[in-house]
Amino acid sequence: MADPATIALAVKTAVLVATDKRTWKVIGVIIAAILTPFILIIVMITSMLSGTANHNNAAIDLTFNGGVISQTVPEDYRIYIDDMRNSFDLLDDCISEINAQAEDEKVDSLRVKSIFYSLFFGVENPSRKAHSQFADCFVTYEERTRTTTHDDGSTTEENYTVAVPIKDMSIVYANIAATGTAISYEHQINGSEIYHRILYGGTVPDYGGSFDDWSNGMPISTEPFVGIDGFCSPLGSSWRSLVTSEFGWRTDPFTGKGAGHGGLDMGAAKGTQILAALDGMVQFVRHSSTGYGYHLAIDHGGGFITLYAHNSKILVTEGQFVSDGTVIAEVGSTGRSTGNHLHFEVRTNGEKQNPRNYLP
Repeated sequence: MADPATIALAVKTAVLVATDKRTWKVIGVIIAAILTPFILIIVMITSMLSGTANHNNAAIDLTFNGGVISQTVPEDYRIYIDDMRNSFDLLDDCISEINAQAEDEKVDSLRVKSIFYSLFFGVENPSRKAHSQFADCFVTYEERTRTTTHDDGSTTEENYTVAVPIKDMSIVYANIAATGTAISYEHQINGSEIYHRILYGGTVPDYGGSFDDWSNGMPISTEPFVGIDGFCSPLGSSWRSLVTSEFGWRTDPFTGKGAGHGGLDMGAAKGTQILAALDGMVQFVRHSSTGYGYHLAIDHGGGFITLYAHNSKILVTEGQFVSDGTVIAEVGSTGRSTGNHLHFEVRTNGEKQNPRNYLP
């Protein structure tokens, strides 16, 4: 063991080194030299990702909205855009033939193209895909009979085929998968986001008053509201012990200022199952990185809508009918969130209501 004098000398030397500015400068230079290559790599990767995102956005706009492809767009993207435009022309022909057999509603061509784009952009020769088969995945065909009355009073019956658009996207995806096309969760996310982006012209709002205006302006079911019998908690019977933020006025966790809170927050572990509060049809599904994050709304008829936000995963698709108690999503912390929780809203004719008035 070192003698006390040696230890004292070592300590004194260490203190002098630690308080010497020149020593810290040398150490700083060494650390910078070591870390600089890694910092440059991170900056390069970030720039590449940002550029890729910009090119993807430009490709979407050019494919769906037309226009001259800028010389700044990489050559491979130019080819992908041209291929997809050709595919869209073929899809338009197929959809026109289907809609010629439709009666009450037509096939949503934008929906068809958005999903096709999410599946096949960047795939070699997408224009060689079976476009007619793909478009058929969005409809069912019904045999109907019509009666014609002639001038002499006699009647004749005629059988004919009607194309009926499928609103439940889970059925559409199942039909596409049956053709041999692999569909991932990411494909479904991209297809939905592309659809909303093009339909509403750019970025769709996902929080605040602009979101309320957008969501309240969406088409709603014409079915009457059957009442709250069967209304269940999205997180089960113990929901009261999970509440972390009430409906109404509160201190905003991000700004520290007072603000209105349009729902009820319930804290739970990431991945906890979220249940549909009532029977209804999934009105919309969004996968945003801001605002409400991954969120969805269910239309229960009569202007009664429930909204589920900040999910880590959504397990249903737009147009899908769900029963009360159906697992529709999983708890997460996506978007404007400080931790894993469910933000749950109840809206009647566009007005936010206190969920406590409905939860059992």
